[in-house]
Amino acid sequence: MTFYADERIGLFIDGANLHSTSRSLDFDIDFKRLLAEFKKRGRLIRANYYTALLEQEDYNPLRPLVDWLDYNGFSVITKRAKEFTGEDGRRRIKGDMDVEMAVDLVECADYLDHIILFSGDGDFRRAVEAAQRKGTRVTVISSVKSTPPMIADDLRRQADDFIDVVDLADLIGRAN
Repeated sequence: MTFYADERIGLFIDGANLHSTSRSLDFDIDFKRLLAEFKKRGRLIRANYYTALLEQEDYNPLRPLVDWLDYNGFSVITKRAKEFTGEDGRRRIKGDMDVEMAVDLVECADYLDHIILFSGDGDFRRAVEAAQRKGTRVTVISSVKSTPPMIADDLRRQADDFIDVVDLADLIGRAN
């Protein structure tokens, strides 16, 4: 992965996807270390974290993380998750942030040199392609080493660079 000291960098983190990926690899992300790592690699202009929240619950386990991120250098983009009962009668939660992320990614390509996308969701392939047409390099961070692999093959192929998150574990993982 190539970074240039003067390039303008933006982080776009699919919170649910990154959480699932790191959990399947058995390590936790230290967001303070993550932010510090990418500040070293260029001029960090934007660090967006996307997640859906169930607001009606008395306690939401994501709330402390979202609040910490919001006060420590991240722009947190949330929307209300929807709760419904599935065909099997089980409680399901839906909170897809793909459209918000894709729009922001394409809009920010106008003023960023390098976008770092923390997601393996193949739905982002067209947004990555659109950002590249604007001259922005896109690095995707996800995993092929997890079981199952968390990166869609077409997204990996579209990216200028791919980094397996497990290869960054020493740099951005939480110390035990």
